[in-house]
Amino acid sequence: MAAARGRDYIAVMSIAVAHLASRAVIAVSGPDWRSFLQGLLTQEVETLAPGELRFGALLTPQGKLLQDLFIAGTEDGALLDVAAADRDAILRRLSMYRLRAKVTLDAVDTPVFALFGGKVAGEGLHADPRLPTLGARAYGAREANADEDAYEAHRLALGVPGPADWGSETTYPIEANFDLLAGIDFKKGCFVGQETTSRMKRRGTIKNRMMPIVFEGPAPAFGTEVLAGALRAGEVLAGRDGRAMALLRLDRIADADLTADGRLVRVERPDWLV
Repeated sequence: MAAARGRDYIAVMSIAVAHLASRAVIAVSGPDWRSFLQGLLTQEVETLAPGELRFGALLTPQGKLLQDLFIAGTEDGALLDVAAADRDAILRRLSMYRLRAKVTLDAVDTPVFALFGGKVAGEGLHADPRLPTLGARAYGAREANADEDAYEAHRLALGVPGPADWGSETTYPIEANFDLLAGIDFKKGCFVGQETTSRMKRRGTIKNRMMPIVFEGPAPAFGTEVLAGALRAGEVLAGRDGRAMALLRLDRIADADLTADGRLVRVERPDWLV
């Protein structure tokens, strides 16, 4: 056992470990915690096992993306990994839905870490359910050897959207590729916003998707139009020098010369986005 733990330690130390200060944790427990979350989130939680991590979202009744979150199974409930800036608002919304359910919701001081950049394995690590190449997440004190910006650059290089790209109550989760990143379980029962989400998938009415774009120089400002000639083809979201996410109209980007802020941009469609 000691030798196995040693190998795990070496594996962890060979990759990047970043403290995600932008994330915070809500502990959910009580006899009704599974049924409570099951009726709210896009992800299946009835079968969530201790030590397992799933990705999902909390939607508005109209099916718009309110918050992304990770659900980590524990021995007596689950940890919700949410945006730190919105944790209090999420707690208020969850409390609004609680009614008579026997559920306890607590903001806890558990730090969130991302481990990435290599083969991640070890005790206490939760494989990121979105993509294997995103690495893993860990909850609890850990020594960091990278910063959150390095993790965000890694995520963007893989073409995976993040919270800075979708804002609140403006985007459908399918537009942010939650259906392709294991963020929606279409086989589970009803959840808040389920009708609109299922209809979009069933009818194939997906007109817009988030994809990375590449360009020369600094990223255009958030909201800058992406043009296909004179036609609007989408808008730039969050980014950095040379690369950004964009919400794009699928019918206007094929074989088109695209520009943003007067500069040529190119869509770099990731392999996982089919």
